[in-house]
Amino acid sequence: MGKKSSSTSSMRFDHMPENGLDEVQVDKDALLDQCLDALYEKRGSTREEALASIIEAFSSSLQYEFVEAKFAALLQQCLNSIKKGSAKEAALASHAIGLLALTVGPGEKAQEILEESLTPISDALRVRPETSEILSLLQSLAVITFVGGEDPEQTEKSMQIMCQVAHPKLGANVATSKPSPAVIAMTVSSWSFILTTVNSWALNPKNWQESISYFSTLLDKDDRALRMAAGEALALVFEIGSLETFCGEAEDSLMCLHGLRTKVLGQVRGLSAEAGGKGSAKKDLKSQRNTFRDILDFLENGSAPETSVKIGGDPLSTGSWTQYIQLNFLKHFLGGGFLKHMQENQFLHDVFDFIPEKKHLSGAEQRMSASEKRMYRSPNSALSKARTQLLNKQRTLAQDKKSGYFAFDE
Repeated sequence: MGKKSSSTSSMRFDHMPENGLDEVQVDKDALLDQCLDALYEKRGSTREEALASIIEAFSSSLQYEFVEAKFAALLQQCLNSIKKGSAKEAALASHAIGLLALTVGPGEKAQEILEESLTPISDALRVRPETSEILSLLQSLAVITFVGGEDPEQTEKSMQIMCQVAHPKLGANVATSKPSPAVIAMTVSSWSFILTTVNSWALNPKNWQESISYFSTLLDKDDRALRMAAGEALALVFEIGSLETFCGEAEDSLMCLHGLRTKVLGQVRGLSAEAGGKGSAKKDLKSQRNTFRDILDFLENGSAPETSVKIGGDPLSTGSWTQYIQLNFLKHFLGGGFLKHMQENQFLHDVFDFIPEKKHLSGAEQRMSASEKRMYRSPNSALSKARTQLLNKQRTLAQDKKSGYFAFDE
């Protein structure tokens, strides 16, 4: 294809014409086509720049029309970057695929993304790249599974891949170097994010005892972010299933879990009132106290944290650990694009049962092309099926006879 643009400036999306929205959209579409072409280049730095620009474009606006036309090509080139590119390129490509999944919403395309991405991402994680690249790969795998993981076995596989990152000895040909606290924290957060899609009927007493015990050991670690991730995972585990759900009529299991819960309660109480710690900033300490006070209140009184954020003037509220974890994870993944996606992404509207004011929706539709409006409005589109797909996913998991998947254990 010759020397397609190899400089960052030629593929950026922040210098757009000011002669109307239509011209801006045309320019963006042209730039995305240019970036997709650049993914075929031999020079790795050129592909990295193109991927960064694609991430910027998919974060800042909903690229329905581009996805409708170029879905297969974009997915395959991103997968090639994960398989053959540098650690940085693999991380960027996985992030782009995560954004692609959020754009298409649940359905056949999202399932294809997950099916095609599992092995390349798993292999990339085995290479043991730099910590920053591992974090991106884990985060993207969680998002891809969250959207496309309608098969319980695929969801289980993603969670097992994450467990192998925290416990490298689990897998064949996996490096035995000890993962950093940041990697373990992201692993736990990603695992928890996927767990929010799992029905309590899929829980198995023995595996959940091991999970609770493992997270309890993390509460004693020096790293504050790791302790907070483990605390939120524990709160989620106890929210999804009561002790009776975990144990059924097994009295010995119930006693064991009651003992674990008592231990966790003591740890959480201590962390909610910690005076300080080595190398800890006051802001981080305050955040830890607030998090563990919420966890303590939940364990003692059953009160989940209530949060509210403004989305274009409309309040988005959460009242459970499930939604709290989903909201924070997606905010972190989308970064500056979170507000835009929450205003216009129908899949996220369904996840959080969030309905923006009509003035926001009408404004979004006014900026859509004809094909975008078809995707947005069509009762057969992946986006409009989001709620049904999510409910079906819950039912499938509830009916699955192979209980005991989804546990975070050694």
